[in-house]
Amino acid sequence: MNLLFKALNDQTRREILELLKDGDLTAGEIADRFHISKPSISHHLDLLKQAELVTSVKEGQFIYYSLNTTVMDEVLKWIIQFSKNKKK
Repeated sequence: MNLLFKALNDQTRREILELLKDGDLTAGEIADRFHISKPSISHHLDLLKQAELVTSVKEGQFIYYSLNTTVMDEVLKWIIQFSKNKKK
């Protein structure tokens, strides 16, 4: 869970997740949307993968990144349980 919150704590990583909600993108397509270096984008993508917020698939010379909604669903369930306990 700590990796998840660390990953979400950065604006660039949150913006990457926003981009991926509309569909899969290559690392290059993601990097083209930002004004930071490609190695920096790779670092952000790596942290998102470690937190299991994104998955990647290599196709030829490209790596496609996808949003992993399963982890977000689990986090939402975890947060909702606090709301339910509060109402009791």
